Formats: sequence, C-alpha cells, structure tokens
Amino acid sequence: MEVNPPKQEHLLALKVMRLTKPTLFTNIPVTCEEKDLPGDLFNQLMRDDPSTVNGAEVLMLGEMLTLPQNFGNIFLGETFSSYISVHNDSNQVVKDILVKADLQTSSQRLNLSASNAAVAELKPDCCIDDVIHHEVKEIGTHILVCAVSYTTQAGEKMYFRKFFKFQVLKPLDVKTKFYNAETDEVFLEAQIQNMTTSPMFMEKVSLEPSIMYNVTELNSVSQAGESVSTFGSRAYLQPMDTRQYLYCLKPKKEFAEKAGIIKGVTVIGKLDIVWKTNLGERGRLQTSQLQRMAPGYGDVRLSLEAIPDTVNLEEPFHITCKITNCSSERTMDLVLEMCNTNSIHWCGISGRQLGKLHPSSSLCLALTLLSSVQGLQSISGLRLTDTFLKRTYEYDDIAQVCVISSAIKVES
Repeated sequence: MEVNPPKQEHLLALKVMRLTKPTLFTNIPVTCEEKDLPGDLFNQLMRDDPSTVNGAEVLMLGEMLTLPQNFGNIFLGETFSSYISVHNDSNQVVKDILVKADLQTSSQRLNLSASNAAVAELKPDCCIDDVIHHEVKEIGTHILVCAVSYTTQAGEKMYFRKFFKFQVLKPLDVKTKFYNAETDEVFLEAQIQNMTTSPMFMEKVSLEPSIMYNVTELNSVSQAGESVSTFGSRAYLQPMDTRQYLYCLKPKKEFAEKAGIIKGVTVIGKLDIVWKTNLGERGRLQTSQLQRMAPGYGDVRLSLEAIPDTVNLEEPFHITCKITNCSSERTMDLVLEMCNTNSIHWCGISGRQLGKLHPSSSLCLALTLLSSVQGLQSISGLRLTDTFLKRTYEYDDIAQVCVISSAIKVES
C-alpha cells in the first residue's frame, strides 16, 4: 500500500488584519429611583464605572474606545486598509522572502504590495510587516490573495498563500431627475439615500458640469448676507434617510447661440459625493457621466426672452420672442400670423414677412398684446409659415400671464 509523505509544515506564519477606526464604547445604564429597594446602589455603581461619562452616567455613550471585534462592512468609495505580517516561527534563518498581496475583483486583479523586492533573510522570531491601502471602486465579491515564497537553510524553495474573501456594499442610492425649462436651462434633482446602518456626515455633494454647461447650486439660501445651507448647520444623513439636492445648468454662450448643437442625448456632468462616517472615516463616490435627452423643437423653435409676470386688464403689454432655425442645412423664409383667442388679443399686423432665417441662426421679435379677461391667461395664437415648403408651425400655450384689474392695482 502506498503511503503519502507527511505534509511539511511551513517555517513562516502569515497573519492579516483589517485596519479600521475604533468605536465609542457603549453600555446599558441600569438605574432606579431613590425610594426603590436598591436605593442609590445602581447610581453609585454607574458613577464608579470608568467607562461612563462623569456627570452623564445615564448616557449609553462612553468615553472609552473599543477596538474592532470583527471584519465589519466595507462600502464602495471607502479606503480598504489591511495589515500584513509574516513571522518566522522556526529556529532557522529564512532567506529570499517575498510577500505579495493582490486584490481580485469581478473585473480585474490589482497588486497592492508596497514593494515587490524580496527580503534577503529573516531571523527567528522576527517578522516582515506591511500595510496596504486601496480605494474600493467596485461592488460585489472581493478576494485578498496573500502569497509568501521563501528559501530554507537547506536551499528548498517554499511557497504558500491564503485567501480572504469579503463583500463590498453600496453605501448610497443615487437617483436623478431632469427638468427642462423653456430658457434652455436644465434643472437636475439628485436624490441621495443613506444605505448604511450608521449616520454619515455629507461633506460635499457637488455637480461637475460638462464643457457645454455652467452650473449653479440651489442648496443654500442667503441670510444676513451669508450663504446658509437649506439642510441646516448639521449635514448628517441618518440610515435610510433621503435628501434632495438641486442644480441649475445653463448652456454656455458659445453653445446656446448654436441651435443645432444641443440636440438629442447630451452629457450633463457627474456628481461628486464625499462623506465621513465613524470617527471621520472618509468615503468618496463619483457617478458616471449623467446624460439627458434634450427636448426636440422641430425645425423652428419659438421661445420667450422677456414677459411680464402681471399685467393690467385691457391694457397693452409687450413680450419679446426668439425664433430659431433649428435646421443645420436649410434656410427658411418665414411669415408671422397672429390669431386672437377668447382672452388674448394681438396688436399689430398679422401676416408680415420676417425675411430669411439661415440655418442655426435666430432673430428676436417684440410683440404687443392685451387681455380682455382677468386671471391667469395663456398666451396662444402665433403661427409661423415657411413659404419655401408651405409648412405652418403652430405655437399655443407659449406662456402664462396674470391679468388683474387696474383698479385693484391702484388700491394695493
């Protein structure tokens, strides 16, 4: 019968420990009223307990720190740190020691070792220490592979490795919504939810716009000449809580003047989120490039450049319209017609020639009208006809205006 030789024990021992911040020690306060049977016994025991806060013994939070008791959770965007130690447990001198640490993800394998050079020798009861750091950028299963190779005194080459498997979780759930304004502005609402089990301090949530846009953050208000966050002075996000951030993007002048550029799917930018958790541990996430579908305006676009909010009943008021040829190839010869509605009456000549409008060019037009009905009235009834193609474009519900009586305005 064949007998397998006994497995040779390795001369070196490998130990791996994750490095995390400690946590504040918590205790469960046990107290009672003085008229109860124990009297002041429980209160005195809590006052004598070194882990409680002097003068606030009934608080669960203490002044001592607790070292991590387990591996804990790792979240996307955090920095994974680990301490690797190789110790010579034998009474022999070991030579040519090489310690290698790789991190295997679902898509790649990364070398995390600070140095790939071998250590010449390692005496008994001595060790080789290394600390590795890696910013986690993928969710899912990660495997830390630690491999050790060395040479014994007898010249035999030895090799062993260990695997440490852990999961990377998603710390935040980010949802975005786009709102298109008639003035080419785009409003972005970002809903950010804390998916962890502990509060996090939102250090920064900013939008890095693409080259086509300028961005304005709408998450603060001006009070006494100072900018104050709409979320208050303490920007903490509790577990499973959601917070909405709002941004306004406006096309840069060189892009806004060219009507054919901002069409179809356009890149808006990306969100940059920085937070802190237990004892200031920092995390950072950047979303992929956010895209939105630009609204289609057809061949001719009519937008409002200026309009009053409130006008008087049966008194003329002025608006300024901007007409843009969205075609990139065809010149148009436009005729403007103004059709009255039940409440809106246009002043001026209908059917007038606007002339030729070249591709991707615009013209501004001042118009006068009045309303015969009070209340919130919709401006409608503009018609543009391209005489080249005999095609008519209708524009109704362009905007709304509040119509009030002049007598009311004088009294106010």
